[in-house]
Amino acid sequence: MKLHIVLVEPEIPQNTGNIARTCAAIGAKLHLVRPLGFSIEEKKVKRAGLDYWDKLDIEEHNSFKEFLEKYKPEEKNMYFVTTKGTHCYSEIDYSGMEEVFILFGKETKGLPEDILKKYIQKTARIPMRKTLRSLNLSNSVAIVAYEILRQKNFENLQEKSDYLI
Repeated sequence: MKLHIVLVEPEIPQNTGNIARTCAAIGAKLHLVRPLGFSIEEKKVKRAGLDYWDKLDIEEHNSFKEFLEKYKPEEKNMYFVTTKGTHCYSEIDYSGMEEVFILFGKETKGLPEDILKKYIQKTARIPMRKTLRSLNLSNSVAIVAYEILRQKNFENLQEKSDYLI
């Protein structure tokens, strides 16, 4: 299975670095949709991603419109992760999918409202207390990505440690 993590206009370099590291560890492709709130050459981004940048499959897009034209939501298994989502991320059956795109919006505003309304049946949420606004972006990516991988029995990932006690 090919997993795509899509960050639409991310703003915080450390989050993107952490997400890049997660993508490298699980073999997911990372899509960065401009404008970015930083340069991926920034020290904070590089440090958060450690030395995993050369192990990362990354694609940059000039705009969200350009991304949606290239990877059409109507034709792809694409889910828009938002606090306003209609489905809990773990209720979606990813097990039979060969390719999955999960999209996350910018830290301060999330994904555009018009897109959420247009694709409301393809929205997913992570349960949390009503009194809080949202989870950290890098944590959210890890939660959803690992549920998808769990449903696929962690294909192509090391499940047992080689460490001997």
